[in-house]
Amino acid sequence: MLAVSVLAAVRGGDEVRRVRESNVLHEKSKGKTREGADDKMTSGDVLSNRKMFYLLKTAFPNVQINTEEHVDAADQEVILWDRKIPEDILKEVAAPQEVPAESVTVWIDPLDATQEYTEDLRKYVTTMVCVAVNGKPVLGVIHKPFSEYTGEKPARAGIAWAMVDGGSNVKARTSYNEKTPRIVVSRSHSGMVKQVASQTFGNQTTIIPAGGAGYKVLALLDVPDKSQEKADLYIHVTYIKKWDICAGNAILKALGGHMTTLNGEEISYTGSDGIEGGLLASIRMNHQALVRKLPDLEKTGHK
Repeated sequence: MLAVSVLAAVRGGDEVRRVRESNVLHEKSKGKTREGADDKMTSGDVLSNRKMFYLLKTAFPNVQINTEEHVDAADQEVILWDRKIPEDILKEVAAPQEVPAESVTVWIDPLDATQEYTEDLRKYVTTMVCVAVNGKPVLGVIHKPFSEYTGEKPARAGIAWAMVDGGSNVKARTSYNEKTPRIVVSRSHSGMVKQVASQTFGNQTTIIPAGGAGYKVLALLDVPDKSQEKADLYIHVTYIKKWDICAGNAILKALGGHMTTLNGEEISYTGSDGIEGGLLASIRMNHQALVRKLPDLEKTGHK
């Protein structure tokens, strides 16, 4: 599943890049978000979704797949997977794990940071796949289709993946600042977090407004990409969808990090498609101590 998830993220990313470079986005609004902003959709979202969904569905027909975009039966494609496992995955994942298909939920975000995509702020854009088993995130892939950095093989550039108890191609940084952390937050409500963060950590705390949940998780990791900003914490104070956060949660978990609600509760990736309790993500820090330090954030998010 890891190999096909990586391939799905790359195939989706190819569509996202192709549409953006054509400059014909066919942008429309799906309605309003809870904060009152337009919930945008483009051809990039739709075409990426089609490739990602049907590649995964053809490879694993009995698995539940939840995706941000509506899948139209009229657009159905059979996209075959050649069943080849890339060398970097074979090298890292020594012992594959078998689980019953009914215990698996796949979460797809075919284009994270659509708002930024429409503004041509390409560095924030990702495609993501997450596999949860019995609601626990175990496998995450975050792909940056416009990434400036290249791996050993250019086709595999800009991909971060990790598997809980399995291996990864990305790692934590060597040090983090717990006393006066750099905090990455949503561009739409950075002021709200800044106020509370200053009260908690003092005025030296830096707030980094950024687009896309995938980008924000990568900000906590050691990513060889010049355009990727670095942060010590990721905080989100309003409602968020599970396809935005599942892949990042799996990667952080695999690397020994944490992603919880602001109250410190683990997030279950079954049932409803969103969470109300805000979000705190950290790695190589005392996560529960941070939760206790931020008692007012969730209340602030619901004002």
